[in-house]
Amino acid sequence: MSNIIGIDIGARGALALLSPTGELLEVADMPILRDGPANRANVNAPLLASVVYRWQASKAFVELVGARPGEGVAGAFSFGRSRGVVEGVLGACGVPATHLAPASWKRAVGLSLASKDAARSEAIRRWPGHAELFARVKDDGRAEAALIAVAGLLRERRAA
Repeated sequence: MSNIIGIDIGARGALALLSPTGELLEVADMPILRDGPANRANVNAPLLASVVYRWQASKAFVELVGARPGEGVAGAFSFGRSRGVVEGVLGACGVPATHLAPASWKRAVGLSLASKDAARSEAIRRWPGHAELFARVKDDGRAEAALIAVAGLLRERRAA
């Protein structure tokens, strides 16, 4: 297996590139542009594709997302659009994707379901040499993307 990508979908999401042994190679914030209605942030497909092509990964593990309780129609549609852009870019780049439910990937890496800070703490614990990538509160997407990739690697090892 070659390098893999973990993806936390959404405008505040991110992508992480890991080696087959779980070494963190690179992290990128989800490329967005505020070009939608009401200046809403949208995942930008060409910018996302440039990251995915450059990374040359053999597989992606993507958080399985859906509408969230209490979310309005516009927010749910926007989140669904983000998922579609990510799936479309991965497909166009020839990178197979496996979706992991939040409860599944969080359990696999030993996280509680609720805390975004726990994801940042776990990422810093696993990759202390890259702690600065997860230092800010808004870096939770980076941490989750990296941990989604770890959960995907663990899943692949169990299946082998």
